[in-house]
Amino acid sequence: MKNICLALLPLLFAAPSAYAADAPATGPYAGRIAKILKATPLIDGHNDWPEALAEKAKDARWTMDLTHLDPKQYHTDITRLQAGGVGGQFWSVWVSADLPQVQQVKDTLDQIGMVHSLAARYPQHFQLARTAADMRAAHKAGRIGSLIGVEGGGQIDGSMAVLRAYRELGASYLTLTHSRTIAWADSATDNPQHDGLTPFGEAVVHELNRIGMLVDLSHVSEATMLDALRVTKAPVIFSHSNARALCNTSRNVSDAVLKQVAANGGVVMVNFAAQYVSEARRVWGSDRSAEITRNNAPPFGGLHIGDPAGAAKALADWEKTNPEPVTTIGQVADHVEHIVKVAGIDHVGIGSDFDGVGALPQGLSGVETYPALLAELMRRGWSDANIAKLAGENVLRVMATAEKVAASMKGEPEGHAVVAAAGS
Repeated sequence: MKNICLALLPLLFAAPSAYAADAPATGPYAGRIAKILKATPLIDGHNDWPEALAEKAKDARWTMDLTHLDPKQYHTDITRLQAGGVGGQFWSVWVSADLPQVQQVKDTLDQIGMVHSLAARYPQHFQLARTAADMRAAHKAGRIGSLIGVEGGGQIDGSMAVLRAYRELGASYLTLTHSRTIAWADSATDNPQHDGLTPFGEAVVHELNRIGMLVDLSHVSEATMLDALRVTKAPVIFSHSNARALCNTSRNVSDAVLKQVAANGGVVMVNFAAQYVSEARRVWGSDRSAEITRNNAPPFGGLHIGDPAGAAKALADWEKTNPEPVTTIGQVADHVEHIVKVAGIDHVGIGSDFDGVGALPQGLSGVETYPALLAELMRRGWSDANIAKLAGENVLRVMATAEKVAASMKGEPEGHAVVAAAGS
């Protein structure tokens, strides 16, 4: 896919007609972008397409044609991946943190199977990858190197053996928590219980280092971030997080942590979700949620309780007088540049969260639009070398370093820590 001649640039960077309303605006930068992406794979740290297919297509996902999908339902399909110049993808195998953890394991295996299915059904487009060398080989062959990210520590059900099984099946990172605090780690979006990691959580980080899986700190509390950074022997990633200085949500990364990521050698991969990009959009979303509760909060609360039609009208009236703030591609670029300012150019990447979120910035509607972000940064004066670092070189370096750490720990025994019982 990347090994195209420059004469084909208009085809690469023009979205298919169905997506022309948000076609990548690369303008005079198309040639530079194509040259960079021929040498360096554009790697996204987080895309939820496997789960989106499971939720929306059900069992049809195993056999349906994934070449062209409705852009109103999906941010991803094969045609748009090609249009966006994608060379590598960490496919998230997310399952709900609210499920019993045994069920989370089952559903995770199902999602991993979907990623394997992509490569089996479309070998001309996808190639499974586990290492940095695998990624470069897939890119050289014109395929999308497909890695797997397990998005939540609950998905190992407190078992190191399950964690190792995921690695054997190709998983390349574990997000220590998702939306819920678990028995061994605090989440960014739940009440803390442990002040970060428990001893078992620290043992999970050590085991991830030993088996060559990346420690992903998106979704975790700041205390968990700091504990993981203290314990890890390998660089960490934030697979889809932004700068908290620009959007003050606990899902983003503070400047203090960004400085530690730099010292650790890790990478923060910038998220496109509007509520993590724009402070105005974050506040508006919270206000809208409060308005929904104010109107209808069964079984006892709400001005329009028992009248869902009345509640819907009240919300619509509120939205007319409180329109959703616009989030822009420029604001995403601002997060990229803030991370570079605090942590350095070697510590930033791209982690879109496509097919895992609703609202997206203008100009970043799907996987066909990555070149528009690169063009925006070039417009701001970015060099080709720095664009290459953002696009893929930084995360490839992190992967290669984690592999060296794992090789150095080869003589250590398998981890067999046990989650402490509640109250102990």
